[in-house]
Formats: sequence, C-alpha cells, structure tokens
Amino acid sequence: MNKVRVLIVDDSAVVRRTMTEVLSSDPGIEVIGTAADPFVAADRIREQVPDVITLDIEMPRMDGLTFLQKIMSQHPIPVVICSSLAEEGAQSTLRALEYGAVDIIAKPRLGTKRFLEESSVALCEAVKAASKARLKPHAPARAVEPKLTADAILSRATSAMVETTEKVVVIGASTGGTEALRELLEALPPDTPGIVIVQHMPEVFTRAFASRLDSICQISVKEAETNDSVLRGRALIAPGNHHLLLKRSGARYFVEIKDGPLVCRHRPSVDVLFRSAARYAGANAVGVILTGMGDDGARGMQEMKEAGAATIAQDEATCVVFGMPNEAIKRGAVDTVLPLPAIPVAILKQAR
Repeated sequence: MNKVRVLIVDDSAVVRRTMTEVLSSDPGIEVIGTAADPFVAADRIREQVPDVITLDIEMPRMDGLTFLQKIMSQHPIPVVICSSLAEEGAQSTLRALEYGAVDIIAKPRLGTKRFLEESSVALCEAVKAASKARLKPHAPARAVEPKLTADAILSRATSAMVETTEKVVVIGASTGGTEALRELLEALPPDTPGIVIVQHMPEVFTRAFASRLDSICQISVKEAETNDSVLRGRALIAPGNHHLLLKRSGARYFVEIKDGPLVCRHRPSVDVLFRSAARYAGANAVGVILTGMGDDGARGMQEMKEAGAATIAQDEATCVVFGMPNEAIKRGAVDTVLPLPAIPVAILKQAR
C-alpha cells in the first residue's frame, strides 16, 4: 500500500512536532517534511511533491490564504486547513474552502486524553480523504442581492407545521461538502421544506459557515440549537463536536443537540441524524447524502429507506470524494443517484 505523503506547514514548532507524531502513527501516512512558512514550503515542494499539504492560516512572511491561492493556480495539491478554534479566524478559514482547500480540521492541542485521541482520528481521516479528492477549478462566488423582503421584519409563518404530512429534508456531507452544500442550498426557494444538516466540521466553524450560507441563500440558515423548530424556508446545521437529532412532538419537528462518543469516527455523525429521521419522520423524510470519505450515513440512510423515506445520493462525477454516497449505494439504501446540480429539483419534487 502506498502511503499518503504529507507536508506540514505551520509556524509553531510545537504544532509541527505534534502533527508529525500524530500523522506518523498512522501506517497509511508518511510525513515527508515540515515548513515554518510558505517560502520554506515552496522549497520543500520543489524537492518532493506531497500528496497532501496541511496548512495554517496565520503565518509570517506570507499568510496561508495567499499561499493556498498560489498553490491552486500554479500546482494544485489537496490542502487541509489546520486551524485554531478561534471565532475571529473562522471567516478567513472558510474563505480557504472557497479558494480550493479540501477540508478544515482543528489543530491537535495538549489537553485531555480523549480530546487528543479524537483530534488525532480527525486529522488522519482528513488527510487520507484529501489524498483521494478530485480537485476542481473554483469559480468566484456569484453576487447575491441582500434579503430585503418582509422576512427582515416579520418572522416566517409556521402554520405549515400543522399538517402531520409535512416533509423534512435531512442532509449529510463530509469532505467537499461545504461547497456542495452552498451550491445546493443557493438553488432552493424560500418555501422549501425544513432542512436539517450534518456537515463534518470542527466547532466554531459551523456557526461561521451557517452565517455565510444565510447571507447568500434565499432560505435562512443557522447553527442548530436544542429545541429549534424545523420550519419551511430554514436549514439547521449541526454545531461542530455535537451530534444532531431530529425529534417530533405532535405535528412539530424540532432538533436536539447531544454530546456522546464518536459515531462512524465522527461527531456530529450523519448516521445519528439519519437514524433519528427514520424514527421520527419515517416516510415524511427526504434523505440526501453528499460527497465525503468513509461510510458515515450509509446505515442511517438504509434505515430511512426501510421506514419509507425518499433517499438521494450525489453521483461520483460531481463528488470531491465518492465515499459516503458510494457506501450508501452499495447497501441498497439509495433510490436515486444524481449529479449535484439536479439534487435541489429532486428534493422539491419528493417534498411535494
């Protein structure tokens, strides 16, 4: 088995050493070098081209975003952004995904044994997923008119939830999912059935991600909180490092945030969301599984299909990594396989 060759770029010697130890502990990964800044990294790349680069955003001499843009324009290589859990840096880190980075992970830090173990799992999984990523040219984001509608003053009516046949859409995504979700949600109209989303992403970044989507989509988007109602025209995104469950009380769907162990090596887990949708929404649910490595969501989607839900998977050609959709397809859990641009129309058709 060929090992995934990784170059670590970070200005902290402690972080470079810790990440080297973590990545080298995985038999499928080889750290071929480290660099304290992008200029040193460029020299390392000329000596030996890595399969994956882990990149910090805040660095001396040249910031990570500028270096990322140069990589993607001159010699595209899968890049995983390795960032501190800092609210003020979240927006810059999310811009890295728009510029072509494959994934975001939290920097491993010394702390509890559980945190170090779980962050090690996330780091190794992200690097291996990035090595399989299909890099695509990134078009600049289209300009979007501000949401100057009555919704700015009046909250949306919730009378639609009186009907017990109200549909609910649950979506799971991982590597490459942030841009896939942006494209999908941007295409949905304001009266879209309520949506609940799990995107594998560290805490802090999910709030910034939801805020970014809310500013460019016709529907509203927010980071989910316990007891948030699932309403037409709104998408709720699982907060990083917490599981998200769909629940129901009478005709009302709502969500619950829960701690707990990693499920399918992730927290939040798509399987947890999908299983709760099978239990509480049944045939009223529409399940969508998007790009990502691994099998998170496959078992849960199978349960959804058995409960009568409509199930949709993104096709291989439009996935950055065709792992999660493929695992669901192989289990016989998927009704329809579609390219990403066709999924919004399919969701609306199933929800009618």
